[in-house]
Amino acid sequence: MRSGNSDRGKGIAFAAAVAVLAAVGVYLTMSSPSGSSPADDEQAREQSVVATSRATTAAREPSPVATTPGAFDVYAYLPLSRQEIGAAADLARRFTEAYGTFSVDEDPAARADRLTRFATDEFAGQLTRTVTDPAVVDQTEADGVTSRGSAKVTTIRDMTASQVTFVVDSVRHVTDKNGQKDVPERFAVTVIKAGADWRVYDLQLADAGQEGDTSP
Repeated sequence: MRSGNSDRGKGIAFAAAVAVLAAVGVYLTMSSPSGSSPADDEQAREQSVVATSRATTAAREPSPVATTPGAFDVYAYLPLSRQEIGAAADLARRFTEAYGTFSVDEDPAARADRLTRFATDEFAGQLTRTVTDPAVVDQTEADGVTSRGSAKVTTIRDMTASQVTFVVDSVRHVTDKNGQKDVPERFAVTVIKAGADWRVYDLQLADAGQEGDTSP
């Protein structure tokens, strides 16, 4: 009897020892390393979150340096398509060449008719008055002038969905009683939409600062 009681006592003591060791192991596992407190652990976690947030924000911060994207279609940002701008520019160029081309032998009315085919009704009247002006005609005849114009569109000064003002460089290759010479000129030529086509609305010397206003 005494021997049985002694064995049970040893078993109970052993079980108690195992329980104590297990509790100690759990405590050591859950406790902070290097003797840090729970408050220290919480502070460390907060600092880690802040650092991660700052790193993410820095990574997403847009660059202030202007760069061109790999695929950039400038016409997507303009009120007119590539084809529309090209057609308008070609009309401005051809009109300017025609304006600079005339001769002493050409009838002023025929010259006016040739130019007004490019123009709106409002501008056609102005063109006719200009090229048939008696003073202009007399001077051309007196000097025996023959002029051949060439032109090149250089820049776009203004653009909306219904009009474009181009800066056009022109050279008139002139032959008159004094010989031959080249006369360079720079014009601001405004063209406006006329249905599916374009018409010249105005012609001014570029230095005049024309803004392309289409108000009659």
